[in-house]
Amino acid sequence: MSDSNPVPATEINAIGQPCPMPLLMLKRHLKKADHQVLLLKSSDPHSEIDVLRYCELHQLSCELIRVSEHEFHYLIES
Repeated sequence: MSDSNPVPATEINAIGQPCPMPLLMLKRHLKKADHQVLLLKSSDPHSEIDVLRYCELHQLSCELIRVSEHEFHYLIES
């Protein structure tokens, strides 16, 4: 991330959504985002692989924060 404490412009709440919904919700918001920081909240354990790989493939900056065993937050800079 370019800023040490980026403030998310948009929060995407995918808590309780099964795979692949967190990634699909992220993609939808990325289409509208223009150089913004997005906060994706997910409880899907597979989202870690999906989101990190997607960001890597699309050269997006992504920081994973494990809030708990069942909650993951991703700060994604578009």
